Amino acid sequence: MKTVRRLLYFDIVASVALVAMAFLSLFFFINVVDALEGLGQKGRTLWDVLLAALLELPTNLYELFPIAVLIGTIYSLARLAQNSEFTILRTSGLGPGRALALLSTLGLAFSALTFVVGDYIAPASERQAVVLKARTGDGIPLGAAGAWIKEKRQTAQGERNYSISVAQASGAGALAGIRIFEFDADGRLLSRTESRQGQVSSEGTWTLSDVTITRWPQARTPGRSAVTVEQLPTLQWASTLDAELVAASVMPANTMTTGELARYSAHLSAQEQATQGHEIRFWRKALYPLAPLVMVALALPFAYMHARAGGVSLKVFGGIMLGISFVLLNNLAGHIGLLRGWTPWVAAATPSGLYLLMSMAAFAWLVRYR
Repeated sequence: MKTVRRLLYFDIVASVALVAMAFLSLFFFINVVDALEGLGQKGRTLWDVLLAALLELPTNLYELFPIAVLIGTIYSLARLAQNSEFTILRTSGLGPGRALALLSTLGLAFSALTFVVGDYIAPASERQAVVLKARTGDGIPLGAAGAWIKEKRQTAQGERNYSISVAQASGAGALAGIRIFEFDADGRLLSRTESRQGQVSSEGTWTLSDVTITRWPQARTPGRSAVTVEQLPTLQWASTLDAELVAASVMPANTMTTGELARYSAHLSAQEQATQGHEIRFWRKALYPLAPLVMVALALPFAYMHARAGGVSLKVFGGIMLGISFVLLNNLAGHIGLLRGWTPWVAAATPSGLYLLMSMAAFAWLVRYR
């Protein structure tokens, strides 16, 4: 059995690595071509373009690895079946259950690799890519409305709600165009703090510069009937929003790990904001490492197809179509779940569960009746 395991694992891993390298080479070329348009603008050099494309490769690998596992495994098993090697293994005692167990172990190893890449390597690399693009561009893109963050906390004066707007974020972590709106428990506007730029510490202290504070009189405060305006060169504003939460608000979602997504979703829930979109993203990221295991199971029935039921190229083409359909359904399920109000983990688990059922049904049918 050790020889059989070595034969299958070596062949499949080599095929998966070859397919993954082909995909990464293609996407590296596409990333470079897309970035060449901005070459020479704002000091962007060819090295910046190449470095940014390299930094995006871990994210590409994370997203495409299940397809690479499916295509590589199908190619390896179909080739072994066409050369009658898999038939010899079957007659030598490699039953369906043992074959499924062998491939499941390899699928778990692929799943572990996907988790490491998706939760450690890809987020860090993507952050560096965003910082590099921000340094040689106009900062981190936040859209026309900027980024909005909400905070609710208890103060000595009672409950206070804060709506914070950030117009722009730089690659160095500095925020620009900051506006902080303070409301009381009844929703009345109490003050507006405007700052040209600021920085957030890991403890949650916001260091603001060129500050203008506009205060409106409170209905319950006697003697104050006029709006007051105060100018300050700097201001230390204490908040529960630390640097990680602010980064989650202004940075792209694909730069967050599974734990950061869970924490940000909990923050949105505590602030009574819509959380379903981020919860679906959290569950998709939490369950996505299981996709290679599903892809390995989906590839196993190809080994039991008769050699005359299509050549290796036809089976590989079928694997490519299956992989593309899985990616499309995986993305579509999140949007449908958001629109239809599905339970987040159901929306995230539906594609993998559906394809796992398909693979097991095809495997059982081929083994029993073919």
